Amino acid sequence: MRTIPAIDLNRQTQAIRAELDDAIARVLTKGSFILGDEVAAFEDEFAKYCSVAHAVGVASGTDALQIALLACGIGAGDEVIAPSHTAVATIAAIEMTGAKPVLVDIEVTRFGLDPAAVTAAITDQTRCIIPVHLYGCPADLNPILKIARAKKIFVLEDCSQAHGASYRGRKVGGWGDIAAFSFYPTKNLGALGDGGAVVTNDLQLAEKVRLLRQYGWKERYVSHVKGMNSRLDELQAAILRVKLRHLDKWNVRRCEVAALYLELLSGTDLVLPSLPEDSQHVFHQFVIRHPRRDELQAHLRAHGIHTLIHYPVPVHLQPAYANLNPMDGTLSKSERAAHEVLSLPMFPELTEEEARRVSQGIVEFF
Repeated sequence: MRTIPAIDLNRQTQAIRAELDDAIARVLTKGSFILGDEVAAFEDEFAKYCSVAHAVGVASGTDALQIALLACGIGAGDEVIAPSHTAVATIAAIEMTGAKPVLVDIEVTRFGLDPAAVTAAITDQTRCIIPVHLYGCPADLNPILKIARAKKIFVLEDCSQAHGASYRGRKVGGWGDIAAFSFYPTKNLGALGDGGAVVTNDLQLAEKVRLLRQYGWKERYVSHVKGMNSRLDELQAAILRVKLRHLDKWNVRRCEVAALYLELLSGTDLVLPSLPEDSQHVFHQFVIRHPRRDELQAHLRAHGIHTLIHYPVPVHLQPAYANLNPMDGTLSKSERAAHEVLSLPMFPELTEEEARRVSQGIVEFF
């Protein structure tokens, strides 16, 4: 029996191999590898794709979050509100600025920040709120933006899993003051290595990001602010330019696979992903929920079907971040989600036959 992977990057690479080879050859011929024409072109193309004024390429999604926070002037003594049910990179980036992460609970429809929890967590030290568009589903931004604007607090969208997703007819990334994207290879728009970008409509923030990503240089070797080395390289930019042309098509295919899963699993006891009417989900992951998650995962594995758990331990319960645990039961939805979520195989090249086999395996379990 052929194994069904949770994700298969090779299928996508081979499907566009000739285009990738041409892009790589173009960079090798030019002989320029850092912050050259390819990066500039990708930044322009990605900004247009996201319907924002500015995009700045950096070395990773984590760097994008950190640099975005630093551009907003956030550092030691400041508090940043973020969900506990997220990739740990969101929280690591906050701590790298010297600021304090304040972890709050999620609402279970979108797995996004619970606006009521955000309101309760705000103090005089709160400087930023980070809504995470988890699994490809936009967080409910309007109430979060309303809270933030009333308090003059920055909003940094974490779009690392939501390339191409939209909220109320507009793509994510352009709603908050600033936004961060990851191009880790498994993302909807993934490089062949690490990469990230910061996007914003604010010219001053964009200029700060450009300074911060390369030692604070305006002119070479002269640092006007204390920056770092976080540059998207020419090879990855050229590769991302190729993949960006395919992104919408790939997202449509993800939605088709999701629709098939939703149809075939509708009669089970699973909690299936929601499709908010105000949003376009792009299904970075297709995440189901069930109290017997571990048994179901073992059953599928025994039948050659690989799944993943995003994420098995909420940040506040991880050893490195135990100091962030509020210890008062306020993160119960995050804790329950961590015990129940399971990501089914999801990538654009997944065949209908494979999706049906995954669904049949689940139906047989129940």
